[in-house]
Amino acid sequence: MRIELVSEHANPLGAVGGVDAGGQNVHVAALASGLSRRGHDVIVSTRRDDPRLPHRVVAPEGYVVEHVPAGPPTEIPKDDLLPHMDELSDHLKTRWAADPPDVVHAHFWMSGLAALSAGRAVDVPVVQTFHALGVVKRRHQQDRDTSPPTRIDQESQLCRSVDHVVATCRDEVDELVAVGMDRARATIVPCGVDTDLFTPGPPRKGGPSRLLVVGRLVERKGVADVVTALADLPDVELYVVGGPREDGLALDPEACRLRELTLRNGTAERVHLLGARSRSQMPKLIRSVDVVVAVPWYEPFGIVPLEAMACARPVVGSAVGGLLDTVVPGMCGVLVPPRRPDRLADVLRELLADRPGREAYGAAGLARVRARYGWQRVCERTERVYDGVLARTDERSLGVAR
Repeated sequence: MRIELVSEHANPLGAVGGVDAGGQNVHVAALASGLSRRGHDVIVSTRRDDPRLPHRVVAPEGYVVEHVPAGPPTEIPKDDLLPHMDELSDHLKTRWAADPPDVVHAHFWMSGLAALSAGRAVDVPVVQTFHALGVVKRRHQQDRDTSPPTRIDQESQLCRSVDHVVATCRDEVDELVAVGMDRARATIVPCGVDTDLFTPGPPRKGGPSRLLVVGRLVERKGVADVVTALADLPDVELYVVGGPREDGLALDPEACRLRELTLRNGTAERVHLLGARSRSQMPKLIRSVDVVVAVPWYEPFGIVPLEAMACARPVVGSAVGGLLDTVVPGMCGVLVPPRRPDRLADVLRELLADRPGREAYGAAGLARVRARYGWQRVCERTERVYDGVLARTDERSLGVAR
């Protein structure tokens, strides 16, 4: 099968941890790699954000990344990319007219707009994964939401126009149904985790208890809530991975805000901002702590909890989005209400005092990840969605022919 993934702002070859670089980059890279290993011809189209980037790169895993000219070749916040989607669509339309893929899988709503326009022009079916929804972002960020004002309406139209939606969790399907999608038009395929890279290790011994937060340094990730909770957890250390490299943290607004908070609540000596780390470093970091904390205010899916579970570490997460599917309370971790540092402190205090409980959560989480969330399984399920879309496309074509 010839498959095109369109990911306008999240380059699968890009570094993870910046403001607009996170789980989508990981997801697209892993999906492209897995589909390539399954014998498919895979191209990922992403916007050129650096003039030095070559037009095409063959990734070590065998898929091709094409850097598409769409707007100036420089970094642009993803919320400002909408005016350049016509250029992206025109480029795809020209290439697909000469050499069409069998199926297109768009990642993020703006990718969907560009892919759907190009796909309809050349009669190529389009599958959509949103990764985040404007209606949820607006609900939580309100006036601070920097999304284009048309986003919610365009997402509503998009989920009713593409050939199929691949949603990453039940909560996402419910949100899309609320804005007009027929539930039958969506299939849930979760994000995955690399169980060859993220592997278990023995529980750490000795020293103060350690917590780990991993993610972009943006307010909605809830890192400040963990720092606030830490004030009620004496002798507990917190390590935070994300944001720019460590030497650039002094200029990062969220890092500065977090440092100011640690000074106010007396946790400065126990909070360690590590900056960005490579993915190859992450398993060792995860295995070096007692509990991984993921308490965003909202979360379309959340890959970090899966990575923690693959390393046999318990997760304390917020009861939102994809975490409602992945972290089973009382089995592999604990879920708490978002933006409740008081409740978070209580849960962490109890869990850090219960070594057998942590080990049981870690073992159960590892088993759950291996059974449900390996990338091979995720790619197989995604492939079945493509097969179904192509079968329905063929049926429609036969109907027209008759």
